[in-house]
This record gives sequence, C-alpha cells and structure tokens, in this order.
Amino acid sequence: AIVVSGEEAAQIDRLRYVLSQGVKEALVEKVRDWPGVHSGRAHLDGEGLKGYWFDRTKESAARRRGEAPDRLAYASEEEVVFSPLPCWSDRSDDWVRERVRELVKDIEREAAVERERKRITPLGAKAILTQHPHSKPKKTKRSAAPRFHAATKAARNGLREAYNLFVLAFREAAEKLSRGDRAARFPVGSFPPALPFVMPWA
Repeated sequence: AIVVSGEEAAQIDRLRYVLSQGVKEALVEKVRDWPGVHSGRAHLDGEGLKGYWFDRTKESAARRRGEAPDRLAYASEEEVVFSPLPCWSDRSDDWVRERVRELVKDIEREAAVERERKRITPLGAKAILTQHPHSKPKKTKRSAAPRFHAATKAARNGLREAYNLFVLAFREAAEKLSRGDRAARFPVGSFPPALPFVMPWA
C-alpha cells in the first residue's frame, strides 16, 4: 500500500493508472476487453466483482485430519464494494461513472496512438488466455516503488514530514515499552510490538 495525498489530481492519477492496466501494455485494445479480474467493467457498467476467499488455515487443518476437502469446502464468496474517490465522495453515482468513462476514453486513445507509433497490435484476450499464469515478462521494472503518490512537491513534503513524525513517535513509545512502561502511547495506525493494532479514536 502506498499513501496517496488528498489532492484531487493525485487521486485521479491513481484511478487512471488502475483503469489502464492491460491497455497501456498493449495486451488489449479496450479496458472492457481484459479477460481476467479488472475493476473497469465495475466502474463503467456497475458490474459486480465477486470472487472467493479461501480459508487456508481450515483447509490445512482438514488435511492434517486426513480429509480431502472439496475445493470450495472452506471458501466464502466475497464481493468487492467500490467507493468513489475521496475527492468525489459528494458527487452522484452517475457523475462519477461519466467521469470514469472520460478517463477510459482518454486511456484508450493514448494507448492507440502509442501502438501506432510503435507499430504493434494488441495481443488480444484469446492469446492472453493461452498464457501460463506463472509466466514472466522478458523485462521487468527494477525501480523502487515510491513511498507516496502526490501531485505537488508541497504535498509530497507534507506526507514525508508526517511519516517522519509517525516513526519518531513509534520509536519513542517502543523505547518506553522496552523499559516496562505498558502505558506507552503508540501512534494511531501502528502495530506495537506484541500489542494490538492502534485504532483511531472515535
């Protein structure tokens, strides 16, 4: 997880990045063409996105008991519930969907221009489905992921300062705890050593 600033531009940029998966790599021509899991159809058409969560702990325990459980014996169906970007939280569903459509059109138009420039054609859904799921690309990115996503230098610096203060507060509390102070106050959102997650105050 990478922190995204509260700036509208930064949030839209991250949504655009998510929606562009599959298209920007010239694997498919349209967002809706991707044959696997993708949030595009959910955002564009309101299509539900469901899947299974597998309780591997229970599966393992059953196998230790000598059982051979059915594939879905310890699975529960889950549905991904999408919320609008924080910067769009006061907008109507129709407004948000129209804005997403505009983003997708822009993504597909830019990808088409790039494919034309490179003289390549999309791999296509059928060809994608013939690939082994564990196959690896010939080239992979080696650059480190950014600590924050922000649209301006000021916002990025603010996030960096907040993170540094968080780390400082955590270390001070950890030092107190190591000296036996069980009342040491850890910052919100942290996992103290051998203590429960610190929830935000109501």
